[in-house]
Amino acid sequence: MPVVGPSPMRLTFLVSTAHRHDHGVAADPDRRWLAATLALIAGFMAAEVVAGLVAHSLALLSDAAHMLTDAGAITLALVAMRLAARPAGGGYTFGLKRAEILSAQANGTTLLVLAGWLTWEAIRRLIHPPVVTGGLVLVTALGGVVVNLAATWLLSRANRTSLNVQGAYAHILTDLVGFVATAVAGAVVLTTGFSRADAIATLVVVVLMLRAGIGLVRASGRIFLEAAPAGVDPDAVGARLAGRPGVVEVHDLHVWLITSEQPALSAHVLVEPGGDCHAVRRDLEQVLHDGYAITHTTLQVDHVPEEILTVGPPGTDPAHCADAHGPVHGNPGAATPPGTPRPAPGTAAARRT
Repeated sequence: MPVVGPSPMRLTFLVSTAHRHDHGVAADPDRRWLAATLALIAGFMAAEVVAGLVAHSLALLSDAAHMLTDAGAITLALVAMRLAARPAGGGYTFGLKRAEILSAQANGTTLLVLAGWLTWEAIRRLIHPPVVTGGLVLVTALGGVVVNLAATWLLSRANRTSLNVQGAYAHILTDLVGFVATAVAGAVVLTTGFSRADAIATLVVVVLMLRAGIGLVRASGRIFLEAAPAGVDPDAVGARLAGRPGVVEVHDLHVWLITSEQPALSAHVLVEPGGDCHAVRRDLEQVLHDGYAITHTTLQVDHVPEEILTVGPPGTDPAHCADAHGPVHGNPGAATPPGTPRPAPGTAAARRT
């Protein structure tokens, strides 16, 4: 039990929240929805390849190629879920939870590469349009709409807050809209003989693929670069924590995502001399839980060194972090011991308070 009082002893606590720090996850029930979707997509994809070759339809073949990436995305998602379910151990202290982020980034990259190839082929067919069998295109596309509606419903039952599942869902949803465009193109070719409608429908699919692919690559890239979760401003979080009772300063504040559903935070917190470090830590954890839904926290809570509360040359705070990362969030209203002079303006100590 630490001693709480005006003792100059510097007390350090490496603290975690009351939640369990088990970095493994249980078997994900979403697997059965993904597996059912995979079976549906793979079966129809084979039929669509045959129909596209017979009808000389790039729109059908592009949809089939997109369905191939759908199948690959879902397969990667299933593999990533199994890897992420493994408990943490050895050098992988967070387990393999970011396997799902690798999967999402692969899905997004595949969409972008495929969009580039389809754009080139569509432009070529706009210049030299082949003969397209409109009736077969229309019937196959309508079948694709039905299959993708079923696949969309199956994936909607899964947990789409996971970036991994979201990636697979983006594939299927894009494919659904693409089949609608292909069905319209097939109807146009069938009724008017305008075969370029097939290539135009392909370009519509390309736009959707680019939008989904860029979104996945950007979201997964933010996680790999340890960016703060979307909607969380680290400066605002630091200022809020520093403004809590008993807190003098917050620095070395880091907010990131372990994986798409698990935000984490760490920080070094300085409290007033004689303050209750445990009480301050519990208060800050509650603020983070209630205000930002952050439950995975590591807070180092110390009594503020006397050097920071007194006037001294800049950079002469031996007990303080010499290599603090990021901005320092101070509490200008923090109490100081009676008779202790406040830091002079412009000094290192003043800049921290």
